[in-house]
Amino acid sequence: MEKPKLPKIMRDFLVYLTTIKGKSQRTRKEYEYDLTLFFRFYIAIQNEHELSDLTKIDISTISIEEIREMTLEDLYLFMEYCEVQRGNSASARARKVATLKSFFKYLKGKRRLVEENPADELETPKIGRKRPIYMNIEEATQFIDGIQPNRASPRNYCMMMFFLNLGIRVTELCQLNKSSIQGRYLTVVGKGNKERTVYLNDSCVQALADYENSGKTPFKGEGEEPLFISQKGTRFTRQTVAKIVKRINQQSGLQKERLTPHKLRHTSATMMYKSGADIRSLQHILGHSSVATTQIYTHIENEELQHVLENNPFNIVRSREQFIE
Repeated sequence: MEKPKLPKIMRDFLVYLTTIKGKSQRTRKEYEYDLTLFFRFYIAIQNEHELSDLTKIDISTISIEEIREMTLEDLYLFMEYCEVQRGNSASARARKVATLKSFFKYLKGKRRLVEENPADELETPKIGRKRPIYMNIEEATQFIDGIQPNRASPRNYCMMMFFLNLGIRVTELCQLNKSSIQGRYLTVVGKGNKERTVYLNDSCVQALADYENSGKTPFKGEGEEPLFISQKGTRFTRQTVAKIVKRINQQSGLQKERLTPHKLRHTSATMMYKSGADIRSLQHILGHSSVATTQIYTHIENEELQHVLENNPFNIVRSREQFIE
C-alpha cells in the first residue's frame, strides 16, 4: 500500500515529537497512524463519504484553516467511530486521545496556530489495570534450561539473564552497545531517551563474559557496535528477540501461554518485589517515570496476604442455626 502524503503541519508535528520531545520512532509511527485515521475520518464526515473504507481519502490537502474549524464534538464522533465501528479497545482509544491532545497542544502552545484547543476537554477512556503475567521461579528455571546448546546459546543465555535479572525492555536490550558496559554497570536508554544506570549482578557478569569469549559474530553494520549481535552480524530487532523467546519457550517444554520478552520483564520485576525490593528502587531499575506504573507489582503481596488469611485456623464458617438452641 502506498504511504499517504501528509499535510505539512502534521509532518512538522512528527518532527517535533522525535527531535524535541525525544519520542521513539515507534511512538512517532503510532501518532502518525492515529492522526492519519482522524483526518481521513474528518474529511469523510464533512463530505458525507462512506466510513467503510477510509484508506482512499487524501489528507494532504488538510489546511490549518480546516483544523481551526475542528470541534470537541468532532473528536467525540471520531472516538465513537473507533469504539463502535472499528472495535478499538479502551487502551487503543486512550492512545488516540493522547495523540489528539498532543497534536492540538502543539498547535496552540508551540506554534500559536489555533486560539482554541478542542482536545482540552476530551476525556481519556478508563482502562482497567491488568495484573502482570509472569513466571514463577520453577517456570523460569525450566525456561532457561530450554536454551539449546549451539553457537548462539551463550548470546541467547546472556540476553535472557539481562531480561530476568535487570527487567529491561526489549527495545532497551536491542539498543545496548558495547560502550553501554562500564565495569559492573550498564547504561540503559529508556523511553523518552532517559538514561538510567543499572548494576550487573554476578549472573549477568558471568553470562556476559561467556558470551564475549564465545567467538561471537562480527558486527557488519555502521555506527556503534551493538552489545548483542545477530547471526547476520546486525543489530537485533524486537521481532527477532521475540522469536528467540518463543523458540526457547517451546524447546523447554514449558509452553507458557503468550510468553514474550515483556513477560520476562514482568517476571523479573515480580521476583524482585517478592524478594524485598522497595517500590522506589524497583521504579528506578525498571525505568518507570511514575511510581504508579510500578505499583502493579504490589498485587503479589495482596495475593499472599489473602492466602495467609484464608489459611487462618479461625477461618471456620458457622451457620446461624449453630448458635440457636
